Amino acid sequence: MGAGADGPAPEPNAPAQPNATAASSSSPQMRLIVRTDGAARGNPGPASSGAVLIDASAPGARRPDAAPLASISEYLGVQTNNVAEYTAVLRALALALELGAREVEMLLDSKLIVEQLHGRWRVKDAKLILLHAEAKSHLARLTRWGATHVPRAQNKQADALCNEAIDRVLAGGPWAVVIRPK
Repeated sequence: MGAGADGPAPEPNAPAQPNATAASSSSPQMRLIVRTDGAARGNPGPASSGAVLIDASAPGARRPDAAPLASISEYLGVQTNNVAEYTAVLRALALALELGAREVEMLLDSKLIVEQLHGRWRVKDAKLILLHAEAKSHLARLTRWGATHVPRAQNKQADALCNEAIDRVLAGGPWAVVIRPK
């Protein structure tokens, strides 16, 4: 996991660093692994976001096929792929915070987002500046966070949720399906 909002990012396999700006909590820390994806059929084109949130303490939580605690499948209208990728991260972080997560490890197939969140790459695209700022705001509310780039093959669950969203809406279904724990 990487550093908190203000610290330098350690190597991808280094332990997470505390986020000095996050509020401390005396309750047990909920830790989640988050896998997100964004898709656009055309660029721009019909777009969607998908995310799976996995209890990090569950056996096999880091496996690409780990059972999710919660998931998001959302149609976004016509967007670029990068907007869809960022939107997926935003929706997942918002849900993680809603569920009470204090630590989040994001495993993303978007190298752009991973590098921008860690501050190693600048955000140049005007469409992404506000999305990046919102993501950093969500991350600042966590005790620890990390973002690691993974191969697309390790992100099949989130990818499937993206495709389901576009297909669902084209068939007349709802724009968003969010599954929360019971």
